[in-house]
Amino acid sequence: MATRSHRIALLIDAENAPAAKIQDILAEVARHGSCTIRRAYGDWTAAQLGPWREALAPHALHPVQQFAYAKGKNAADISMVIDAMDILHAGQADGFAVVSSDADFTPLVMRLRHSGMQVLGFGERKAAGALVSACTAFLYLEELGEEETPAAPQGRRTRNQLRGDTALVKLLRGAVAASAQEDGWAHLGAVGAVIRNQSSFDERNHGYAKLSGLLEATELFEIRRTNGVVHVRDPRAVAAP
Repeated sequence: MATRSHRIALLIDAENAPAAKIQDILAEVARHGSCTIRRAYGDWTAAQLGPWREALAPHALHPVQQFAYAKGKNAADISMVIDAMDILHAGQADGFAVVSSDADFTPLVMRLRHSGMQVLGFGERKAAGALVSACTAFLYLEELGEEETPAAPQGRRTRNQLRGDTALVKLLRGAVAASAQEDGWAHLGAVGAVIRNQSSFDERNHGYAKLSGLLEATELFEIRRTNGVVHVRDPRAVAAP
């Protein structure tokens, strides 16, 4: 997303996200910059926000109260949108992290992106595809914080599952082709940059800690490691006349 010196505003829809993942969320945000604004939105009089109330002080989260004026409506939506736009126009952040699975935040994310902001999204797998695609990167909370182990990786997709995802295969092959040199080999870092410029892709959502591991798992690419530098090549490019 950005360098560590960049300021990131973390906005949490507490009514639509699990409090148990807050430590993992903050750790991920810290990889991209300094979390200078931390706000959690919801009706704090509601019993269901009990876990979030316990998480406020330990994680320096500022609670923003929003009473539920209509039954069945997420009261946090408008408050988050207003605050995000205030933060944007005041120049108080260089990027945003939005925690919610609510598709209603898609227009907000798109507006922030149109203003040149990078937006890191966090949500559950039930999150709408439009919200996921709108973010610079989107991480599923079910996968976040899970330790990948060789014996029993959590949520890791198999070779056939990866190959069966035609959109993923097209994305990976396109990125390798766009980054390839004359001999067909592409630097892994360049491939990753192309992928992230096109989509909200994150290899951890497929159960892999590194992009190289995901590419290897598909068995669609050749991988070359030289002195710690990883290159990848699509064999089809070599076979083509």
